[in-house]
Amino acid sequence: MWIKRKQKEKEHDEAVDQQTQPLIGHLIALRSSLLCSLIAVVALFIPYFVFNQELYTYAAAPLLPHLGDDLKQLATEVASPFLVPFKLAIFLAIFTAIPYILHQAWRFIAPGLYLKEKRFAAPLLISSVLLFYTGIAFAYFIVFPLIFQFLASVVPDYVTWATDINSYLSFVIKLSLAFGFVFEIPIAIFLLVLTGFTTPQSLKRKRPYIFVGCFVIGTLLTPPDPISQVLLAIPAWLLFEVGLLLAKVVPNVSAQEEA
Repeated sequence: MWIKRKQKEKEHDEAVDQQTQPLIGHLIALRSSLLCSLIAVVALFIPYFVFNQELYTYAAAPLLPHLGDDLKQLATEVASPFLVPFKLAIFLAIFTAIPYILHQAWRFIAPGLYLKEKRFAAPLLISSVLLFYTGIAFAYFIVFPLIFQFLASVVPDYVTWATDINSYLSFVIKLSLAFGFVFEIPIAIFLLVLTGFTTPQSLKRKRPYIFVGCFVIGTLLTPPDPISQVLLAIPAWLLFEVGLLLAKVVPNVSAQEEA
């Protein structure tokens, strides 16, 4: 069975090396993938924009309990009541369509991949999407309530804390994406080791610097409050440790492929 698998892999890789396609063919395939992705985003945008008020209320849910009795936000710009829901609908459409967009990207590049590369690519693609969504969910359900609770507790008695809807949505999107990308750390480490750019032993020696770097990243990507910085830095360091454990599997996998 092992011999048959190696023979099948060899035949597949030889077919990949021999296949040729003119530049116009690649451009047509790329256009098709981009067009399908754009159609998916537009199709998702329409219902999101129709229910924009309900969606914005859900997006603002972590903040509303801390605004006081009136539960009001401000729209300081003339077009904000229209542009903010529009921006939210676009973000949600792209956010929801990510698996399909990545699927289209996979369809475009898969014909040029060797069989062992495909075996790695599919699990990495799925796990990266799940980790990205997990990071955003972590930000919404855990980080945002703690941040807003802390910020509300330090507001002076003579100050009314009423946030602008455009600034609030930009804050939420920025922090959500920051946590989404930080949760990709295990995948990034695995790929760095797989490509030979670094080794698990080298990463272990650099652990103290990486620990400090996680807090530096937390300072750069989050608001200037200690709660959000720590809530980004600690998961980033833990995810680095997870990535380090995954990276230890790479030499074993490489040995099996070469055998």
